[in-house]
Amino acid sequence: MNEHTKELIAIGAAAAVNCRPCLEHHWRSAMEAGVTATEALEAAEVGLTVNRGAAAGTRGYVREVIKDETRREQRADLSGCPCAD
Repeated sequence: MNEHTKELIAIGAAAAVNCRPCLEHHWRSAMEAGVTATEALEAAEVGLTVNRGAAAGTRGYVREVIKDETRREQRADLSGCPCAD
């Protein structure tokens, strides 16, 4: 894989994980590899899209986990009651 492509991937990844130092480093390296600003912005947008998807999935997972814990708490409140099992 050539440096041009590697740096575009790195820019997208840096955007996806919200790493500003990585983004700055890879943008400098990307410019040296001949990447245009338009290409870099497109790569960053892909990374940000991945980030939004991951965040949305995590939001659902957080709700699921916390809801499960809430159910456990409710069952614990009913401890000693035979119908709670």
